[in-house]
Amino acid sequence: QVHLVESGGGLVQAGGSLRLSCAASGNIFSINAMSWYRQGPGKQRELVAHIGADGSIPFGSTWYSDSVKGRFTISRDNAKNTVYLQMNSLKPEDTGVYYCYANIKTTPWAIPGSYWGQGTQVTVSS
Repeated sequence: QVHLVESGGGLVQAGGSLRLSCAASGNIFSINAMSWYRQGPGKQRELVAHIGADGSIPFGSTWYSDSVKGRFTISRDNAKNTVYLQMNSLKPEDTGVYYCYANIKTTPWAIPGSYWGQGTQVTVSS
């Protein structure tokens, strides 16, 4: 069993900042890529930021959607099996439920599986 638990969401005024965390626990051998997605009201879930595994080239490569580039920063702490999303200069359109995703191997020989957190609400008021 693997669990992803997000925290750090809340209500913030436009221009403010929030830091989301997502901790993975359970039967974990290794974690490959980790990502943050969000789903705004009446919208489909979209990829916001992605960070590669330690072995990726370049090391810990990152990707951001155009809508958050320059404002959000994704990072990971492998010792804690945790991924973070630092969100600055927040806008009302950033409002939504934020989900973390991780690609995890539970044993050395296992095929990596996809795991999702339960989501954390971020509301940005104008």
